[in-house]
Amino acid sequence: MSGDLFAAPQAPRIPLLGRDSTFPVHRIYCVGRNFADHAREMGAPVERGTPTIFMKPADAVHLSPELPYPSGTQDLHHEVEMVVALGRDAKGVLKPGEGLALVCAYGVGLDLTRRDLQAIAKEKRLPWDVSKGFDASAPVSALRHIDDCGHSGDAALWLEINGERRQTSRLSDMIFSVDDVLVYLSGLFQLRAGDLIFMGTPAGVAALKPGDRYHAVLEGVAELRGHVA
Repeated sequence: MSGDLFAAPQAPRIPLLGRDSTFPVHRIYCVGRNFADHAREMGAPVERGTPTIFMKPADAVHLSPELPYPSGTQDLHHEVEMVVALGRDAKGVLKPGEGLALVCAYGVGLDLTRRDLQAIAKEKRLPWDVSKGFDASAPVSALRHIDDCGHSGDAALWLEINGERRQTSRLSDMIFSVDDVLVYLSGLFQLRAGDLIFMGTPAGVAALKPGDRYHAVLEGVAELRGHVA
């Protein structure tokens, strides 16, 4: 065998604040309905149960402040979320309390959603991957290493659009904690260094339009600024 048919694209690499190293992305896991107020606004029941998980491709990560408006939708929605970055592989299925040992950094990001396509899929009881896993659907900030910020159990999370506060909550309002989610995921997937977990969004999701400017903050940890092209 003489080699690859074409040059393979490199994994996205996210900067770490105050450090020379970068974080190469392996997979992106996302938690749905992890804030009770958001579950209610989406018409979903609020229940503990087990986490709702979906995925985005690794190259959905978007690092430029200029965000392209995606094709195929007339109703792009923002969902601000804490982003958890794993720096170690899990050795099999985790036990409760073992999840945080895998975490190396935190950030803030947007889980962008083509809401009109999601609504159509839900109505037909079909998978809604195309509403979540499109190009540039995961804008994310530079990450802050836990040595510099610790584990943010109750930090404020908020998003402003054009200077207007749209979403705000505290991490303590999450139904499932970081450890809960990592333990659950480890029973379904082999967690790896390079995995990102978007931890769910509070109420207040709404449309993003061309020209809108966004400012997302995980207080004391990271912030993300950009505009919709």
